[in-house]
Amino acid sequence: MSAASGRAGLDIESFLEMMAAERGAALNTLSAYRRDLEDVAVFLAAKKRSLSLADAEDVRAYVSHLSAQGFAASSQARRLSSLRQFFKFLYAEGMRTDDPMGTIESARKARPLPKILSEEEVDRLLGCAAAEAARDDLAPTAVARARRMNALVEILYATGLRVSELVSLPRSVLRSKSRMIVVNGKGNKERMVPIGERARDALAAFGEATRALGKPATGEVWLFPALSESGHMTRQAFARDLKDLAVKAGISPARVSPHVLRHAFASHLLQNGADLRAVQELLGHSDISTTQIYTHVLEERLIRLVSDHHPLSEAARD
Repeated sequence: MSAASGRAGLDIESFLEMMAAERGAALNTLSAYRRDLEDVAVFLAAKKRSLSLADAEDVRAYVSHLSAQGFAASSQARRLSSLRQFFKFLYAEGMRTDDPMGTIESARKARPLPKILSEEEVDRLLGCAAAEAARDDLAPTAVARARRMNALVEILYATGLRVSELVSLPRSVLRSKSRMIVVNGKGNKERMVPIGERARDALAAFGEATRALGKPATGEVWLFPALSESGHMTRQAFARDLKDLAVKAGISPARVSPHVLRHAFASHLLQNGADLRAVQELLGHSDISTTQIYTHVLEERLIRLVSDHHPLSEAARD
């Protein structure tokens, strides 16, 4: 390993330590930063250049490399975002006297509209989950699985939690009689979200099923413990089971995921009159710009409002 590449490795480690300690970055986020920066470092090392000493031309060469390799604009934008954070850190720490990203434009990427399920489709999904949970012809373990899924989809649609927040909820949230629960979100930031009676009833039914199985102590730690091993249910297992539920509900599994239900929560709130700022708080978005992917829902609502109520509109005159 050359001295230059060795320095780049040390600088990457220092950057990741700062992101973890000062900004509370999650492990998945840190891993993504590491992959991005190490990929740039390898590219530059092949050209006898160091990531830590890279200039704007080095960065442009890397972007051209990504384009030649067929990387999508969204992937290029993510890599550039990682580089911006890294060089900003080096500059702030006095490890560089300049920031080479100052003249680099972000890759333009179209912001896709989120996949949305209609209210009727969500009703079908929830109804199917409830019907499966109410079956009396299932073995005890199957009953627990069905009731767990019912509780998961009820809470997800009622709260709009991220899937990682949902599956890692502590069992202690059940002990509170409050209509609000505390969620530990991105960057260890806590927020309060309301939870309705249907979700609480589904949780109570799931609790009865797990007690009937004689779950070990780990079941007292997590709200959604894994039924066949220690720890809580994984995101992957929930996503898989949710697609199975979609098939039973007559909905294409390709259109259903935990994130799609989170989008449905936000979109349906806005369609029915909720304020964008309130939705931002409920979703745990630190920046309103993230929530603005739902502005198309607001636009449709405003157009309908004017069409239905403005005195000069056709609908209002009929």
